[in-house]
Amino acid sequence: MLIEKYTSNWTNYFADLKREIENELNGLEYSIEHVGSTSVQNLDSKPIIDIDIIYDNETEFKKIKSGLIKLGYYHNGNQGIEKREVFKRDGISLNNILDSIAHHLYVCPIDSEALERHILMRNFLRKNDWARIKYQTMKYELAEKANQNKKVYAELKELNINEFIDEIIKKEKTNAQQWL
Repeated sequence: MLIEKYTSNWTNYFADLKREIENELNGLEYSIEHVGSTSVQNLDSKPIIDIDIIYDNETEFKKIKSGLIKLGYYHNGNQGIEKREVFKRDGISLNNILDSIAHHLYVCPIDSEALERHILMRNFLRKNDWARIKYQTMKYELAEKANQNKKVYAELKELNINEFIDEIIKKEKTNAQQWL
């Protein structure tokens, strides 16, 4: 199955990945966030941990990039999303934890719109059971429509779920502005 039942292991996997990354990036200025569906308790998901490393200035990005390369990642560009750099395992450097836990690794400046979307969506789903259930139902329906094919699922998700996500982001931004 493409979508799996929620497991608290995802939180543990994130902690393991974070620890490995922090060991290499020790002394740099950044923060690390668990984002995406696996970061929301009781939300069934594809079992892939999404991680955002967040930095404040460009000089830190260069240091983070260098540390990640030493750790066995390669920089795969922004893949068409501004201010969100993608890093993937290089398949050469071996690390028991980083190579055994499926994950996506992004590096974003603090003012990244992609980062903001990740955080707002995660927080909204954590606070609103109705939204989490609706999102989960949509994901299962798309996985079935895609015949459990990852590529087809991703395409369908892009077309069908982004409108739901955009509505949530808009609501969250409006709510945040009311408190300013």
